[in-house]
Amino acid sequence: MAKDANIYSEALIGKDIPILSKDERWQKLFILSPKTDKIKKLEAELNKLVDKQEKTREKIKDIKRLKKRLLSEIVTLRDDADKNPKQRKKIEAQIDDHTRLIRESNEKIEECEDDMLGLPREIYRTDVDLMIETMNVFYGRMDANTAEIQAIDEWVSKVRVQLKKNIVRMQEREIENFNVYSYMHDIFGPEVIDLFDLKYDPERRHPVIPKEGMRVENGIVIEDEKYTDN
Repeated sequence: MAKDANIYSEALIGKDIPILSKDERWQKLFILSPKTDKIKKLEAELNKLVDKQEKTREKIKDIKRLKKRLLSEIVTLRDDADKNPKQRKKIEAQIDDHTRLIRESNEKIEECEDDMLGLPREIYRTDVDLMIETMNVFYGRMDANTAEIQAIDEWVSKVRVQLKKNIVRMQEREIENFNVYSYMHDIFGPEVIDLFDLKYDPERRHPVIPKEGMRVENGIVIEDEKYTDN
């Protein structure tokens, strides 16, 4: 039975959980059970958010690298302007262009950072939703397995009891046959026994009187394998 999502949400407050859609262990869970439509939807949503975050971070890094290069070039251009008065106007135009690009870079960085502000919270919320749905799916599966395990265990217990009872009954019948045959054999002799074609083999396994090639194990007389016919 699925549990209330609020129970999980409250328990997960302050806990670090992996990005499930990127976790190989999470993916291996679904070798046991296919992904539901809801899990597929949450997984796709989480991947989209994580990819957006990673691309935005890379974009910020690229812009910062460009900005650093532009600042370095401005320093060089200013030195060149001091050394080449005749080229000052042209060089100052290049400096202005670099300055404009730096300003635009700062604006782009701010835009990217604004886009990044809500992403961690949104990723965490989606990740938790995916975790809860995963827990519900496999909690239900484990619950069903547990019910089946209990049913099988009860069946095995009943069969084990019945098996013990039947072994006792079998031993009792074998003892009775052995005793009856022994008495009749002693009283009437083998010729009379053969005359009635009594189907009984006194050399067969017997639970009370072990003979050559037999041994007692757990109170039952059984034949050793080396004495049995192949």
